[in-house]
Amino acid sequence: MSEQRSGSGAPSGQRNVVIVGAGMAGVQTAVALREQGFTGAVTLLGAEPHQPYDRPPLSKAVLLGKAEGSAFDVDFEALGVSLELGREVTGLRPGDHEVDTAEGPVPYDVLVVATGAEPVQLPGARSAPGVHLLRTLDDAERLRPVLAEQHDVVVVGAGWIGAEFATAAREAGCRVTVVEAAERPLAGALPAEIAAPMATWYADAGAQLRTHARVERVEPGVVVLDDGTRLPAGAVVVGIGARPATRWLAGSGIELGAHREVLADDGLRTSVPDVYAVGDCSSFPSGRYGERLMVHHWDNALQGPRTVAANIVGETPAVYDPVPYFWSEQFGRFVQYAGHHAGADATVWRGDPAGAAWSVCWLRGGALVAVLAVGKPRDLAQGRKLIQAGTALDPELLADPARPLKSAAAPKP
Repeated sequence: MSEQRSGSGAPSGQRNVVIVGAGMAGVQTAVALREQGFTGAVTLLGAEPHQPYDRPPLSKAVLLGKAEGSAFDVDFEALGVSLELGREVTGLRPGDHEVDTAEGPVPYDVLVVATGAEPVQLPGARSAPGVHLLRTLDDAERLRPVLAEQHDVVVVGAGWIGAEFATAAREAGCRVTVVEAAERPLAGALPAEIAAPMATWYADAGAQLRTHARVERVEPGVVVLDDGTRLPAGAVVVGIGARPATRWLAGSGIELGAHREVLADDGLRTSVPDVYAVGDCSSFPSGRYGERLMVHHWDNALQGPRTVAANIVGETPAVYDPVPYFWSEQFGRFVQYAGHHAGADATVWRGDPAGAAWSVCWLRGGALVAVLAVGKPRDLAQGRKLIQAGTALDPELLADPARPLKSAAAPKP
């Protein structure tokens, strides 16, 4: 093993790595460190009292009572990882190489910030009765009886999490109204022409979607919209986005971006020596896309830790430049997305968006940069590899949904 020294002066094998955040990114960083041969101390600090758990099952299996939880299948003791739960970190003092907690300071040689993101609250509704967020295991446990009792439910926000919760609530037999301030679902995530067909999915599932609608206030059992409409609501579930959980870094000197995310470099290092950031709380520069990306999805929290671990171990410096990927199960459809479409100059449809299976490809300079697949996992799998390879595609061949996506490569000159 390399005996590269960190700023703290300890040999790599003796260094103490402290990971703040026990979600996917934090847990996978601990696992990756051991897999890559790190022999120093590893401490994982989690703010919640629960054993570290996976979040995607919360919006369906846990919510519907099909699972009691979703704890990671990781033997922390066998890995030699010190797991400290219910220990929220309140501050960072890089000069002292310490993080602060209510129970006292925790010293580190190398720190990994993996605190994820926290849901955006509905203004003025924090103390209103019956208003819920869906981010933690406790949130899902509080919502489970709401669905079991088949209350009228109002979902605020028609993004990915709002659609997934509405799907579970309809499956449980609840009457569901989804309120969205924008003119369409997924307004912040997809172009209008791509998201438009998805609006019909709500009605098909028996849910009511109200767009151009803002919540004025929440009263007991009622949501009042800004046009005076009163919607019956045994429960209100807010899914209007998430922001990086970085308030505890105030005054630390770590550079933050416009969304209060940690600005990491291409090796996921922060602006402060011996401190890394990974997952939902950070952004990174993408050489592939020529811009800084902030990816709030599960796969980013799975992949990034390998780069962090490689750079802590120090055998060979690693650069993080993934093809972003996520999936969503909603209204009986499996939706997958890979890449980043913001800089695309052409859009190619594969199949009829009114049908059960279709996909959309985005090209830039002839090369595939992103793909959205609805019920077409093969398109997604092949598209992800083509994006990784930077393969140029023929738009006419690509537009034939019967043709495998990988066979649409443009002929070489």
